[in-house]
Amino acid sequence: MKFALCNEVFQDFSIEEGFSKIAEIGYKGVEIAPFTLKEDPLEINEEDAIRCANAAKSAGLEIVGLHWLMAKTEGLHLTHSDQSMRLAASNYLKKLTELTAQMGGDIMVLGSPHQRNLEHGTVYEDAFARAVEIIREVCQLAGKLGVTLAVEPLSPVETSFLSSCAEARRFITAVNMPSCRLHLDMKAMAHEPAGTIATIYDHRWEVAHFHGNDVNHRGPGQGPTNLDEVAKALREIDYQGWVSVEPFDYHPTPEECARISLKNLKTSFTF
Repeated sequence: MKFALCNEVFQDFSIEEGFSKIAEIGYKGVEIAPFTLKEDPLEINEEDAIRCANAAKSAGLEIVGLHWLMAKTEGLHLTHSDQSMRLAASNYLKKLTELTAQMGGDIMVLGSPHQRNLEHGTVYEDAFARAVEIIREVCQLAGKLGVTLAVEPLSPVETSFLSSCAEARRFITAVNMPSCRLHLDMKAMAHEPAGTIATIYDHRWEVAHFHGNDVNHRGPGQGPTNLDEVAKALREIDYQGWVSVEPFDYHPTPEECARISLKNLKTSFTF
């Protein structure tokens, strides 16, 4: 199994310093949040992609791809009735797809709950159709560039749209593009009715990417989810992708959280 760290853990470092620290701790890959590259993510460009590629090469890291795609942006939305907001989201995601490929990454995790939440009074199926139209267009480009857009179901606590794996599966089926697949996140799966482990087994054919964290927002092994059972399930479904550590509570410090998380993953995945 390959382990990566989401780079916002070290967002107070420069890109070069952050990547160097990630490699020093022992991770083999890095997953990048656009808001760590520019204060306004809408402004990231080819120079940023080249800088990331060079920093990763210097540190000896692989770039997994991007996540938190639309976080800290203004004027973008997947399900809004305002067509201009949906068009802006489509154009931005297409740009990120091109930059991901330029960096050498091949995964884009579609989370960003605030940019997909239903506006008041929206009929769910109308919102669903709007988002499908956007993501299908993005995935047409992604497929040509060798990038997979991994749809992340989040819990109902976090979003009102695609708030279960069942809805994410229905959405991916509607998009109907090989480059549109499923992302699983330990924190979110803790809210699934079937539970984390059964959810992994149930989505063995769809999962393209995986985030390690827990329902308490800390790193994998720092919460109540049985990490040994998660590792066992991923091995048994023959998951070959990355496990990217994505904590939100960097306990006790960002560096220690990153170190503890990697140690826990290595321990669980060696059984």
